[in-house]
Amino acid sequence: MAGCASHTAQITDRDGSIVAGTDILLSVEWSRVLDDISEAQVVVAPDAECCAALSRVRTWRHKLAIYRGTVPVWEGPISSSVEWTVDGAVISAVDILGWLDRRSPHTTQEFVDHELAEVAQWLVDDGFAPHDPGHAVTIVAPSRIRGRRSYQADVGQTGDHLRDLAATGIDFTALGSRILILPEDHSARLASLSDADFADELVVVEDGLALATRWVVHGKDGVKGVAGGVHPYYGLIERVVEETSILDDASAEAAARSRLAASCPAPVFLDSQEATLSPDAGLDVPALVPGWCVDVTTTQTCRTISQALKIATVKVKEDSDSETISLQLTPAGVGG
Repeated sequence: MAGCASHTAQITDRDGSIVAGTDILLSVEWSRVLDDISEAQVVVAPDAECCAALSRVRTWRHKLAIYRGTVPVWEGPISSSVEWTVDGAVISAVDILGWLDRRSPHTTQEFVDHELAEVAQWLVDDGFAPHDPGHAVTIVAPSRIRGRRSYQADVGQTGDHLRDLAATGIDFTALGSRILILPEDHSARLASLSDADFADELVVVEDGLALATRWVVHGKDGVKGVAGGVHPYYGLIERVVEETSILDDASAEAAARSRLAASCPAPVFLDSQEATLSPDAGLDVPALVPGWCVDVTTTQTCRTISQALKIATVKVKEDSDSETISLQLTPAGVGG
């Protein structure tokens, strides 16, 4: 079950040595995010010895690690700020993907008819190549989309290139020091949930603004891909987008198909940026990873649903009063 647990945190140096503990945590917040960087923050009320250690904490040099009970759930470089106050310190960090927004491609590379998951792995490995904080890449499953991509040394940020690639058929997320790459239509299930597993009443929404029956994707230098057309039920609803990182028609068509799969029929989902779980929900919190699905059945509204929803964000907060666990759930892709 999701349950309730207490968190601890630790600050370590680049070489792995412990810089400071966090004996008294006033609050802790951590998240996991699909196709982007997650953040964490701890508020510490240190004793005199811990205060001296915290005074040595430096951004981008040191790393924050968070544990739920005894299980490691989050880690990454202390990045945006460290705030020292008379009462203690507020420490903010990003996950390991945050480094890639501070890295550029180090090699000029062109991929022709290449599996997109392998292109994503190259971007990550190349970004970390000159100075690796300690990372690993796991391709959970291939995207089954092949295409042409080109990258030039010292042009653009690696993180932006990875997000652009995620718009055309892959997903990625950070789990500690490991970066997971998976297909956009990944359909592995973690659990089945019903109304009783959520702390708040659920609202079911059909997102008409996301509906499209025909997609046109424009790549670079006249490259174009099209998917869909006049739908027998919805009629014709068209969307056009430009993806300059796409260099060939086959890749553009694959990107168009990927967008069509996510937008037709009209996506139906739970209207909550943060659907709060009940402590009795049948989920193991450390196993909640963006990109995986949960089967959700809700019958409390006029529009009942029973479908797979993809985890887009996991957010956990603990303060002196309680722990809350929230999920952002989005429509699953093809195979969901």
